[in-house]
Amino acid sequence: MIARDVMTLAVFTVKPTTSVKDVARLFIEQRISAVPVVDDQGKIVGIVSEGDLVHRSEISTERRHPWWLDLMAGDEFLAAEEYIKAYAKRVADIMTRNVITAKPDTPLHEIAETLEKYSIKRLPIVRDGKLVGIVSRANLVQAIATSGSKLDVPLSDTTVREKLLTDLNKQKWGHTALLNVTVNGGVVDLWGFIESDTERKAIRVAAEATPGVRVVNDHMTARPYGY
Repeated sequence: MIARDVMTLAVFTVKPTTSVKDVARLFIEQRISAVPVVDDQGKIVGIVSEGDLVHRSEISTERRHPWWLDLMAGDEFLAAEEYIKAYAKRVADIMTRNVITAKPDTPLHEIAETLEKYSIKRLPIVRDGKLVGIVSRANLVQAIATSGSKLDVPLSDTTVREKLLTDLNKQKWGHTALLNVTVNGGVVDLWGFIESDTERKAIRVAAEATPGVRVVNDHMTARPYGY
């Protein structure tokens, strides 16, 4: 699946001139935690989130920094990181400008990796610089919940067994020399010795994730000392 298969099309946006107070109201009314910032041509120029509204003068939550920071940090740092964030009235002054984005045909595994790498919750989807949608962590969860089988046609038991063993052979923890797999009618039976409970679980998960598998029976035992 790719981004366009799961992205939300009806995306709330604001302009750089939108007031901070209006953004806060939008978050509350629409129950959202971030919103892309676009210019008059629909091009994304930033993003603003709840995190940008935490340290604000209106609620006396301006960031309190230790006294020694004044000695180490220059005026430019204090102005940019504290004063502007706390007192700015327009979105343009508090938004994140370097927005991480993806294209409509970006595979979902790349979307997931990007969300994890940058510790973000959503990824704007753009085409020719213009915002066309957004993919959030919730969209990925929804995709998992509604995903169907990867199978278009039933696979033979032989194909299922070969696929599972091939995948296990690629893993450093997959001690296939000590493992035997039988497949009958999509039912997988796992036999042999394992080094640890973690390896047992990983092998079971690999079997359950193999296309064509209906049931997995675990008959594996701990490897005897000195075996």
